[in-house]
Amino acid sequence: MDSLSFHLVQISPVRSARDLLADSGSIFVQIGDENVHRIRTVLDEVFGDANFVAQIASTKTAGQTDALLPALFDTILWYAKSANAVKFRRLFRSKGVGFEEIGQYYLVQEPNGNRRRMTDSEISSGMADVVGLPFRSSDISSNKPYSLGRIEFDFEGRKFLPPEGRYWTHSPDGRERLKKAGRLMAIGKSVRYVGFLRDDPVSTINNQWTDTGVSGFAMDKVYVVQTSPKLIERCVLMTTDPGDLVLDPTCGSGTTAYVAEQWGRRWITVDTSRVALALARARIMGARYPFYVLADSRDGQIREGAASRTARSEAPTQGNIRQGFVYERVPHVTLKSIANNAELDVIWDGYQAVLEPLRRKLNVALKAKWEEWEIPRDADEKWNKESQEIHAEWSKQRSAREKAVDASIAAKAEFEYLYDRPYEDNKKVRVAGPFTVESLSPHRVISVDEDGEWIDGQPKSDRKDESDFVQMILENLKTAGVQQAHKEDKISFSSITPWPGYFVCAEGKYFEGDAKSEKRAAIFIGPEFGTVSRPDLVAAAREAGDAAFDVLITCAFNYDAHSAEFNKLGRIPVLKARMNADLHMADDLKNTGKGNLFVIFGEPDIDIIKAKDGQVQVKVKGVDVFHPNTGEVRSDGAEGIACWFIDTDYNEESFFVRHAYFLGANDPYKSLKTTLKAEINEEAWATLHSDTSRPFDKPESGRIAVKVINHLGDEVMKVFRVN
Repeated sequence: MDSLSFHLVQISPVRSARDLLADSGSIFVQIGDENVHRIRTVLDEVFGDANFVAQIASTKTAGQTDALLPALFDTILWYAKSANAVKFRRLFRSKGVGFEEIGQYYLVQEPNGNRRRMTDSEISSGMADVVGLPFRSSDISSNKPYSLGRIEFDFEGRKFLPPEGRYWTHSPDGRERLKKAGRLMAIGKSVRYVGFLRDDPVSTINNQWTDTGVSGFAMDKVYVVQTSPKLIERCVLMTTDPGDLVLDPTCGSGTTAYVAEQWGRRWITVDTSRVALALARARIMGARYPFYVLADSRDGQIREGAASRTARSEAPTQGNIRQGFVYERVPHVTLKSIANNAELDVIWDGYQAVLEPLRRKLNVALKAKWEEWEIPRDADEKWNKESQEIHAEWSKQRSAREKAVDASIAAKAEFEYLYDRPYEDNKKVRVAGPFTVESLSPHRVISVDEDGEWIDGQPKSDRKDESDFVQMILENLKTAGVQQAHKEDKISFSSITPWPGYFVCAEGKYFEGDAKSEKRAAIFIGPEFGTVSRPDLVAAAREAGDAAFDVLITCAFNYDAHSAEFNKLGRIPVLKARMNADLHMADDLKNTGKGNLFVIFGEPDIDIIKAKDGQVQVKVKGVDVFHPNTGEVRSDGAEGIACWFIDTDYNEESFFVRHAYFLGANDPYKSLKTTLKAEINEEAWATLHSDTSRPFDKPESGRIAVKVINHLGDEVMKVFRVN
């Protein structure tokens, strides 16, 4: 794991987090100020105090409080598995102008070369009203003795010495280069360095984050404890690269997963609430993400060559995201880099051979004795034509020299990557790739009590006992009935009464089609937290057969893969109804009977076709669905399928989407273009809009899994053996 993020501290996962992290990995824990000391004690014990990296103050939304001083900051604790090996990408923020800003850029060089202090209105407006190049002045002397540090320095016809007790910082050659570059100015009795804002336009982000708060209408929250995306984004960008893995064990609305998806990181998120997972899934799958230029691509090589001013690489590309993006970069020009740039001497000497004769000619024409720094930038209208032409040529050559000097300074300067500003390909739109939400059984949470002792138990709900959950499910089942894949096919119960069985908890009665004969259904309710396995279904079906029921209807939030293959035991059909996550909000749920709270969605009907070179293909023909009006199971066509996925090498633990296909109704191509607000590659779309998969190698595990989703959003999965 390359990075972890805990928003609500849970001691038990933190204790095991160190083993999950990669050697260069980080963990971030967001807490309130009142818990800092307690949590730091725990984390020091887990990671070692030597692996504490930073304590970050992050602005949060202001709220009403009775406290003497309202708390406007949350605290983020940053630990690493190894502080010596931790991955770190420095992030920056743009500098501004004014006395209070970093660097104090309150001077400006106007286009005509005039240098002055900014007006108060220019400073208060930031950069909006500034006409010219903002700069600051700094001392070029120090208190460190230097062998030639007290000699006189000629500048613009005056001789300067460093202040008493101080010495020139650079050699005579270095000071001459600063002068040639136009980077010195005289202020009173001293010479100072001119550092433009464009030389170093950004400053390092420190541990006080004042721009991460969310208030007013800055962001629409979809979850009550939703964290600011900017806060998560900063943590992710600082400590991971594209392709790295991010874990958030407290999913909530899925902000961490959303940010990781946006920035090309792999991610895992976990939550005990299916409501939270449903919100996160909708948020991630419904979003449009920017497409960043990959370094390992032809476009990336072209963009990198242009950004770095180097020859374009001709190495073969694979489109590997682990090679990163192509990032914008900013210069980091220093006084030292200019003073040591010997190329400036060559540029100066070359242009002086042209400029010096022009200066002498201009002085002769105007009967003046101007040195170079005394020649005005603009010609006087009273000058004769010859003088104006000489001045125009002199200005042209001086401007060319300034550009050559600036280009040399930029080329020799260091630069900083802006990891939060990769180049974007505006011609492409990216959406989240298919992913799955899995639940494993048994579902266990380990925590500690107030004395630090381990507590091993199941997740608790607000209900007093398990019978409350079962009673709530039966009440909703009686009202809503069981919906099939088609809206017109529905099992409506005339009555549901308790049944004293071990697996079967209730008896439901319904009429089959137009017949007057009433059917008896055994009802099995799965756990509130966890997954129903095939052995549970077998035992429940056996119990239903012994009690002479006509059918077994099972209701569960999740079924394991092997249960998909179990549809009948002897004469007892087994109908597996998937319960809607809305049932977790039963106290707020209105029993209108209109929602698809219980849906039976049959298993996929597929053919496995042999392809060339020993590969295979999958053709989906439809879904086997139980029809209550006839009591039969029959296959519906592919038109009832919205999309279907294949795990081409199923490991029996989790479903990994390796192939995704979209059938849809009406004109899905047109709908996709409308949703994405972009043109879609028809040739690429044709490979996805199909009921037959692309060829793939036979699975090493000997199994594939096919997941099908209908137009109501209901899904079912089945495992198939491939010899």
